[in-house]
Amino acid sequence: MKTNIVRGVRTVAVFEGLKGTLVFIAGFGLLSLVHKDVQDTAEQLVQHLHLNPARHYPRIFIEAAGHIDDTGLRSLAALACVYGVVRFIEAYGLWQKKVWASWFAIISGSIYLPIEAYEIFESVTWMKVIVFLINAFIVGYLVYVRLLTRSGRIEVDPSPSER
Repeated sequence: MKTNIVRGVRTVAVFEGLKGTLVFIAGFGLLSLVHKDVQDTAEQLVQHLHLNPARHYPRIFIEAAGHIDDTGLRSLAALACVYGVVRFIEAYGLWQKKVWASWFAIISGSIYLPIEAYEIFESVTWMKVIVFLINAFIVGYLVYVRLLTRSGRIEVDPSPSER
């Protein structure tokens, strides 16, 4: 059972690392738009994805792109970098079976659940439901692991000197 628990926690670590990687890529993508017509790029992206630019979300996306300047792009890229680093630190801690990392993952994942539930309540889409279920599963699984280790039924944490 210990092996399965460790494997599960490490799967969550890989997932968090992938999220960090995707956010880093998005951040560098934002930096590549510095000194370019961001609204034109947004319109091309909406067209490439075969979205109707008159619909609510594509229109908001295009309008927001028209209001962002190079400083805003750099700021968003910096925020993406910070978020990516946080995801990488969390992934490292989970991979190393650090107690702080599992608590951090539980707390940070739980913060999104009410927002995701609200979004589903506003308008149900498969993507919103899938994101919510994945996040809820990860939070629930890590709570389960914490409860197992706190009750002493399983030992997956490193020794106190390794924490």
